[in-house]
Amino acid sequence: MNQQTATPQLRTTERTFTVLLSPTRRGARLARLLAVAHLDLWGLPSETAAHIVAELATNATVHGRVSGRDFQLRLTVGPGSRLRIEVTDTRGDRLPATSAPDPLAESGRGLLIVEALADRWGIIPGPVPRKTVWAELDLVP
Repeated sequence: MNQQTATPQLRTTERTFTVLLSPTRRGARLARLLAVAHLDLWGLPSETAAHIVAELATNATVHGRVSGRDFQLRLTVGPGSRLRIEVTDTRGDRLPATSAPDPLAESGRGLLIVEALADRWGIIPGPVPRKTVWAELDLVP
């Protein structure tokens, strides 16, 4: 008699959401709202991701804006229980850098917030004329 033991298969489903948005304040707000909606739909926590998307989308509209060219938001949840947030704009000639802003400044803290909230983040230059700023969050099962 042959006896077979069933081994559970782990699902390696990858979910992705991608959208092009206008490089305006409205486009940045819509990026955050769409990210929250999709993460909620996928049953994932969205609060930290919403803050990161808001900062990256705002940077794309303020520092990466080129008239007539949209920015792209991409959310990917991979098999390693990791959420990757990517925002691509068309100003590859302007790479972001973290720096300590003047204590009285009303702006300049976006990437510091991303750095504090994300488990990892970085910049991918190109292809010309683009750049992508990404952040990853490790999801707790």
